[in-house]
Amino acid sequence: MQYWLFKSEPDVFSFDDLKAKGKKGQEWDGVRNYQARNNMRAMKIGDRGFFYHSNIGLEVVGIVEVCGEIHPDSTTDDPRWECVDVRAVEKVPTPVTLAEVKANPKLAKMSLVTSMRLSVQPVTEDEWVEVCRMAGFKKTP
Repeated sequence: MQYWLFKSEPDVFSFDDLKAKGKKGQEWDGVRNYQARNNMRAMKIGDRGFFYHSNIGLEVVGIVEVCGEIHPDSTTDDPRWECVDVRAVEKVPTPVTLAEVKANPKLAKMSLVTSMRLSVQPVTEDEWVEVCRMAGFKKTP
């Protein structure tokens, strides 16, 4: 299993919006960055990710799961842009802020710190475990 971080502005599409989509989930559309798109190309069904509220909140608020592999993005006719489908798994017990991530030396190399603008980012297993610990999970999801 691989781990990821998906960024969304909560006033545009929040974790609660994703949760409302149910098991079917939602395509992670609108990504127009080659590196973020390539990250989605590497995803497999069952991979987990953090749902991060960007611009407003600046915090990890939920856990998502990839439920549909790469396919054309329905919001454009341009064949360069593809996306995966994700579904909500659960809210984190305690949101983890960007400031907390930056203050943690174990997360100094995390893409959220080093590539802050990238909307779909890889997360290492060690980073996954640490952020889950910070979020208050008793067992890593």
